[in-house]
Amino acid sequence: MANIGKSISLKGDLSGNEDLIIEGHVEGRVDLPNNLLTIGANGSVNAEVHAKTVVVIGKVTGNVGATERIEIQATGLVNGDVSAPRLVVAEGAVVNGSIEMGVKKGPAAAPAPAQGGGASVAPIGEKKGALA
Repeated sequence: MANIGKSISLKGDLSGNEDLIIEGHVEGRVDLPNNLLTIGANGSVNAEVHAKTVVVIGKVTGNVGATERIEIQATGLVNGDVSAPRLVVAEGAVVNGSIEMGVKKGPAAAPAPAQGGGASVAPIGEKKGALA
């Protein structure tokens, strides 16, 4: 687990292959496609963020994407669009942007038809079993 401390300020592209906690300031782009990224209570990120899982306790300005899950805790603030298959937003958290949920793996599959012996439904204005 790597850690960017409160007194650290970083500008540029940040990528890696291990979990990361940001307590300082990061500006640019953060890309951890196979790992957990945590923006701590003191963390401030002004960047496009992408990781397997993102936990926001501090502040993010920029779009946030995750392949598995995004969690925005009560003190978290996101000014940007959020995109992930699963999203947890605690009471008190703030999201200023659009939210997109779902798995992006090709075209969306049509919903499966209902199975079983459900009740038949007559069109509006017609009585079920009425002869024409």
